Amino acid sequence: MGLLSANQPISSYIIQTQEEEIKRIALELHEGVGQNLYSLYTGLQFIEAGTGQPQLKSYIQEMARLMERTIQEIRLLSVELHPPSLSSLGLLPAIKSYTKLFTSTFGILVEIESKGDERPIAEQSNIAVFRVCQEALANAAKYADTSRISLQFSWDQAEVNIVLKDFGKGFDYDESSPSQSSGLAAMKERMLLAGGTCAISSKIGEGTTIEISLPLRGDSGDQRRAIVDKNSAC
Repeated sequence: MGLLSANQPISSYIIQTQEEEIKRIALELHEGVGQNLYSLYTGLQFIEAGTGQPQLKSYIQEMARLMERTIQEIRLLSVELHPPSLSSLGLLPAIKSYTKLFTSTFGILVEIESKGDERPIAEQSNIAVFRVCQEALANAAKYADTSRISLQFSWDQAEVNIVLKDFGKGFDYDESSPSQSSGLAAMKERMLLAGGTCAISSKIGEGTTIEISLPLRGDSGDQRRAIVDKNSAC
């Protein structure tokens, strides 16, 4: 534990630097690549409308559908890299926005429930919690073989608790694949660096549960009102 504490400032700095670069890439994907793909998509629709050859028309339609799926994937990737609503609206609206794209991409319904009043979270902690939720959802899409995920938020004066359950096939933690194990370890470490905890439990045939807890420290009344105002605008 002492070693982690000694390395914590360095680890936090590395994560912050990575997040700044990720934010830049996300903006370029959304404003550059995404917009260019959309222009190509509308061009294909225009060509389709102008052709009278059934075989060519069918081919163009197929290309347009592929382009549309690619645009959707680029949008999800951009939000995965850096959700714009996280800074402007807060954690809960950002998660809701992300899960809409997640559902449309993977066909997995995410049921979100929130108890208590959302409270403001420091930016770096906000990003940490979002990243852990994001990784948990990605793992569920990749490994769980599920059609439904439950995501529950509980807010009080002292902390926020989040429980994600995927209702999937579950797994043996000790025998999980190296890539899955490293992802789970990264989730725990990220929350530890943010001052919180991340507990993971799974049982074969009963799914996997991720429990996240983050202490909330010294937030002012003005900040709390800002969160309420932002959520009212959603």
